Amino acid sequence: MKPAGHPTAQRTQQLLAAAGLAGAVVEFEQPTRTSAEAATAIGCSVAEIAKSIVFRGKASGQAVLVVASGDNRVCERKVAALVGEKLGRADADFVRAATGYTIGGVAPLGHAQPVRLLLDRDLQRFARIWAAGGTPYSVFPLTPSELQALTGSDWQDIRQD
Repeated sequence: MKPAGHPTAQRTQQLLAAAGLAGAVVEFEQPTRTSAEAATAIGCSVAEIAKSIVFRGKASGQAVLVVASGDNRVCERKVAALVGEKLGRADADFVRAATGYTIGGVAPLGHAQPVRLLLDRDLQRFARIWAAGGTPYSVFPLTPSELQALTGSDWQDIRQD
């Protein structure tokens, strides 16, 4: 683990500092693009990873970003009901154009385009969680309340039953 060196991870660090958060973006030699990879690198449980899942609104074409607990499967039906439209698959090009990040590194802030953002209420189980830091090799720690303040989003039931 080392301080953010990649320009995108450094930009995420600057955005966190501008928001008043003390958490540092750190980079790993091994990828952290999946919840399991991130948990192994950090030394925490998979559930403590705040994974980013991106959908595409079928009617609006807007990105819908769900920040979910790493141990949860996201229920597309619940998310669609919450945002009021059917959802489609977001391919790598769409994710990059909408968020400014590559798949596996989508941070919960600093998006290239406006996104609809939903937070998995199950992340509130933890004192500290870890979110993607802008690259598939970077993460940063924060509390659930900091995540909510950072995103301005509400907690939702998005877990697949």
